[in-house]
Amino acid sequence: MIEIATGKHFEENRKNKHSKDAKYGWYRYESRFALPVFDDNGEIDRYNVFHVLMLIRHAKDGRMYLYDIMEIKKETSKLFRSNDLTQ
Repeated sequence: MIEIATGKHFEENRKNKHSKDAKYGWYRYESRFALPVFDDNGEIDRYNVFHVLMLIRHAKDGRMYLYDIMEIKKETSKLFRSNDLTQ
């Protein structure tokens, strides 16, 4: 999810208490992931694709840490069959 993330957006700390853990602020990224849906035989029938907003904190050690995954929304415009991903 992190490697394919897009839409990097910086935010300052909103609350003073966050300056300890996120000294250099926050970044928001958009990403997606898929979960398999199995048929009655235990075979993968299709994938449900989800779009998410990830919140990353930029700590005082200069590193960036995944803090939260928010706004999880299921993609409903296209159905992904298992053979769509293997071709």
